[in-house]
Order: sequence, then structure tokens, then C-alpha cells
Amino acid sequence: MRVFVTIQHPAHVHFFREAIGELEAAGHEVSVFMRDVELAADLLERYGIDYEVLAPTSDSLPSLAKSQLRYELALLRRARRADPDVLTAIGEPAVAHVATLLSCRSVVFTDTEHATLGNRLTFPFADRVCTPEAYTDDLGDKQVTYPGFHELAYLHPDRFDPDPSVVADAGIDPDQRLVVLRLVAWEALHDVGGGGFADARAVVDELERHGARVVITAEADLPPDLADRRATVPPEDMHHLLAHADLFVGESATMAAESAVLGTPAVYASTLELGYLEALESEYGLVVNTTGEDRQAEALRRASSILADHDEIDWAGRRERLLADCVDTTDVIRSQLADAAPSRRSAEVDAPRPVAERQ
Repeated sequence: MRVFVTIQHPAHVHFFREAIGELEAAGHEVSVFMRDVELAADLLERYGIDYEVLAPTSDSLPSLAKSQLRYELALLRRARRADPDVLTAIGEPAVAHVATLLSCRSVVFTDTEHATLGNRLTFPFADRVCTPEAYTDDLGDKQVTYPGFHELAYLHPDRFDPDPSVVADAGIDPDQRLVVLRLVAWEALHDVGGGGFADARAVVDELERHGARVVITAEADLPPDLADRRATVPPEDMHHLLAHADLFVGESATMAAESAVLGTPAVYASTLELGYLEALESEYGLVVNTTGEDRQAEALRRASSILADHDEIDWAGRRERLLADCVDTTDVIRSQLADAAPSRRSAEVDAPRPVAERQ
């Protein structure tokens, strides 16, 4: 089987890396393409995954259109030469468009309802769109749902084991309450119009008032009075820090979900709502969603409550219940690619676990 994988964001590296390794170990050909995203490239190199950059990143809608055209033409040229069986990505229009033009197959994964422009450009052309069961939109016959979350492709306990040495090397006292605070830059296309905290300094002050150590991971520069709190762990080790933390507070939906599947309670503050975070709150009590106009005050109130009662709540038990209900998402990736690819090449790829198709 020949597979094309495209990467648009660092989180996509984590999502696909286990599947890439397993497919290659089974003798299949996997080619990885990406936009020029520095952190994503760093992660690919860290995990020993070969890749090719096809187009630069963009910081505006006009430049995005130009970059997208360049990206799609480059991917089309490479697909004509390599004749892939299936192309896959998270919410990327190019794989669906190229697969349609060349009469091969496309499998698109998504969990982001509010990525409306990308979804409109992608879904009509995709052969298959795979979503968690918690995804709130009905995409019709081509939608395949599965019981799980994107983050379980790389943080399932069969694939991830927290390393306490990462925490020790960061100089963090294991006996002190630890809060990881995430601030985003709001520059991604699917973040346009969104917002989170109004005053990061006030957030830090309130969390530290409860005796917690606050470690900040931020996409943009921090103000000088918060710079000494920036996380010093390498990006590929951040999940070890999240697993050790007592609480995650932040504007990143992905990191909120990562914390939750690791058993770390998360308080999410953003105007952007997502089905999977609603499920992590309503079904498992591992996320608190604060999305209204008073989200900063509400987030801090709920964070303070969690810190005060942290040891009285069975967070590990909540995580175990979640894991019992969910599949290993890497198994879903592999089985969906195998099922979508032409039978002449996919016969040797096993389908580890079935997924449910939406009726």
C-alpha cells in the first residue's frame, strides 16, 4: 500500500506518527508532506520521520489562497509520479482534491466543527471523513465515527508512558501543586474570531495565590514579568509535564483534551466550542468548558475549586472510565486507510478494531 500523509500543524505529527511507524514496519510505503511549519518539522525530525516541505505557511486569507494553490499543485505532481493508493490528513482540502483528480482515495480526519472554511473545501471531495462520536455535525454517508479522541492516537496508555525524569530535569518540585497554563496566538485560520483570557497576569496571580507553581506554554512572546514562568521542556516532552500536572488551564482545545485523556483535569477558556470537549466534561468530568463573556472569571473560579478539592476527587478513576469506553485511535487510522485503499494493496493490512459508521 502506498500512503500520502500531509501535515499542517504540530498536533498532526503526534496524531499520525504511530500509524506511520506501524505502516512502514509492515512494509508499506508512506510519504509525508507538509507546509513550512517550524515546530512540526522539528517534531518530524525528532521522531525520525522523513518529510518534504511543499509550500510556506501563511498569515492572511490572501496569502493562504496563494499558498494553498501552490501546496495542491505540488502534491498533485508528486501523486502523479508515485501513484498512491490513499491520501490522508486532518482537515486538509488538498488530499481530497488531489485524490478526486487522480481517482485514488482520500481519508480525512477531523474533530473541529468550527473549522468551517476548511471543512467546506474538504468534505464534499473526500471519500471518507472520520470523526469522534462526540463530533456534533452530521456529515452524511461518508462520515465514519469512532468511540475516542484524536489525542488517544498518541496518548493511549499502550503508546505513552509518562517519564518523571522530564519533570525532575525541569526543576519542578514533585510535592508542589503544578498548573500548566497555555496561551495561544489566535492566528490559525480556524481560530479567527476566537478569544480566551483577557489578562494573563491576573490568571497567573490567582493560580499562584493557591500555592501552585505555574508553568506557561505560549505561542507568542510573554510579557517580561511572566517570562520566567515559560516552560523549559522541549515540545516533544510536554505531554510528560501534562501527565504530572495537577491542573491544566488554557486556551488550547487540543492541550485540554490531552490533559484529560492523561487524567489531569483541564479548565478550557475560549469562545470556540467543540463537541469533544463537551463530551469530556459531561461524560467524564475531566474538562471544564468556560466559553461565555465572563470566561476568565469563571475559569479562575473553577480552577480554584479544583485546586482546593484536588485530592478528594478520583481523577485516575475518571480516566479509567474514559479509556474503557474508547479505542486506540491509531488502530482507527490504520484500519480506515486499509479499508479505503484498493483491495489489491490493502489485503495485508489488518483492521485491529472496528469503528461505527454513522447511519
